[in-house]
Amino acid sequence: MSRLTPALLFFVALGITVTAAPPVNVEWNPPNLPPAPLEGPSLCVGAYLEPAQGQAMLNAALARFPDRASWDAYAAHLRQRIQENIGLSPWPQRTPLNAIIRSKRVYDGYTVENVAFESVPGYFVTGNLYRPLNAKPPFAVILSTHGHGSRVKKPADFENQGRFTASVQARGGTFARLGAIVLSIEMVGYGDSIAQVGEAAHKRPFTQTLQTWNAVRALDFLLSLEGADPTRVAVSGESGGGTQTFLLTALDPRVTLAAPVVMVSSYFFGGCACESGLPVHRSKDHFANNAMIAALAAPRPLLVVSDGQDWTQHVPQIEFPFLQQIYGYYGVPQNTANIHLAAEGHDYGPSKRAAVYRFIAAHFRLDLARTLDAAGGIDESHITIEHHGPLHVFNEKFSLPPDAPQDIAMIERTLQQLQR
Repeated sequence: MSRLTPALLFFVALGITVTAAPPVNVEWNPPNLPPAPLEGPSLCVGAYLEPAQGQAMLNAALARFPDRASWDAYAAHLRQRIQENIGLSPWPQRTPLNAIIRSKRVYDGYTVENVAFESVPGYFVTGNLYRPLNAKPPFAVILSTHGHGSRVKKPADFENQGRFTASVQARGGTFARLGAIVLSIEMVGYGDSIAQVGEAAHKRPFTQTLQTWNAVRALDFLLSLEGADPTRVAVSGESGGGTQTFLLTALDPRVTLAAPVVMVSSYFFGGCACESGLPVHRSKDHFANNAMIAALAAPRPLLVVSDGQDWTQHVPQIEFPFLQQIYGYYGVPQNTANIHLAAEGHDYGPSKRAAVYRFIAAHFRLDLARTLDAAGGIDESHITIEHHGPLHVFNEKFSLPPDAPQDIAMIERTLQQLQR
């Protein structure tokens, strides 16, 4: 008899029907898709499909899985394959986080602190913690992930990278002013992680494994904070941070709301090794594009933000109708929404942030009035945008521990040892 993994058993608690013997073939796939390689992993990199092929794949999935029971069976299979192929099956042992929280700054309605924790012994996930000043517990918690940026050639380049950007700071501070606790973390080989493993580490396929595990441990950290509300747990990020958003949501049932920004597509799979360097999308018995992975959020609230100048340009016509069908299987079509900004491009700009603020505030019962102007628009003018210097966890005053491993291969071996 087939056994359910612990991750799948968690989804049973959500009321999601999980069968022990899901479909184990891809015969339902439409014709004329790229053939899988005869040997080696089936990697789906970048624009792996044409838009018409992506749409045909979603149509074929709806035909093959026309109701909740059949979709739940395939969804359970997808989760298992994603967890296996991303390198996290079995789940690694959870070791002490040894969290560092320091350098508190007080601003208008919120505070900012610098945070580090060990996702595996010796590897430090670094970020910033935004907390409300004028709200009472319990607090909703939000994990903020970021997309790709330019390389750091001089210190000033940090201003335009990852969690140091004005966009990430704005959404952290704004959500804190609304009454939530927000943690922004950075990708492997970005920000303070550069000092430990270098920028080149980001291009290794293992980065996809480690970033997913970092996000899981980030939820461990957030939910360990005093006053954190485990019933209101959101994750949102743009581009590569959007990939992190829907992968974490697919695998971790503690996420109760997801808002991937400018990433959900039926034909584009992610162009970096941290998104498509491992066969999470395709194997001999599974195939899922990013719209199908995003659908694994159902029935939890899901906001998809898209634009007119990248691979999300077809979301209103292709990906969102698919998501509505899946959510309809659970009787909650109102739990998914799409904000499409046809005149905009690939970013997490003010109008995209405004859409996410409103969606999360509505579902988490946050006080949106705290960030509205007289006309009812979103007002971020109360947010202090810091230069990158104060946001660093490790600096001249607080150095990276000298025994922290700086070889990403050593960190990979450590993670693998935690799976024995």
